[in-house]
Amino acid sequence: MKKIYKYRFEIFLVSQIVILFGSLVIPASVFSLLSPFLFYLNILAGSLFIGNPKHGQLKVFAIVLLAIGGVFTIASIYPDIRSFIYLRVIVMFVFYVIVTYFIVKQIWEAEKVNKNVIFGLISGFISLGLIGFLLFISIEIIHPNSFSDSNVVNGMSINITERLMYYSYITLMTIGYGDILPVTLIAQKATILIGLLGQFYLVIITAVVVGKFVNQKQIVS
Repeated sequence: MKKIYKYRFEIFLVSQIVILFGSLVIPASVFSLLSPFLFYLNILAGSLFIGNPKHGQLKVFAIVLLAIGGVFTIASIYPDIRSFIYLRVIVMFVFYVIVTYFIVKQIWEAEKVNKNVIFGLISGFISLGLIGFLLFISIEIIHPNSFSDSNVVNGMSINITERLMYYSYITLMTIGYGDILPVTLIAQKATILIGLLGQFYLVIITAVVVGKFVNQKQIVS
């Protein structure tokens, strides 16, 4: 476990990238089979940020994995029961909020800027997009049609999860193409929140890392 902990940043970031972009290079039928494994791998790496084996916190690590695994198992056994769908989304939302907090905390407290800090910086931003996606999908489940044209592209029906994942990152990066619009008040407030979080992350967290790197270079020179 300690060896895995050493590479937590790499595992977490790579699994995030494959989850987001794997469907571009992997056939859809194969990727659909790999997706659960990739999410579990991402959860495994994310749990290491919460429970540090170096400090004897394996119980925390095990509890997090068992709780999430149990929720996912129940939801897969009863896919038609909406309460289990809600529970799975809520658990994933809370999980990524906590993981993102610990990633930012470790970046903030790092004395030197190394590859782990850079990987963590990237992973933290990607995690914000996942948090936004889970927030948007929760709103859409509770209040259907909160996002206009959220499942239609060029007249073709597209999986709503894919569309809201796209919308989350477009909002986080404040690009705003306008192809998907929040049409309810709660959806609009959530969109503002994710846009602000993206800006705060880039302005504050990234600036802190850059400042540490500059000071580090000055000390070396």
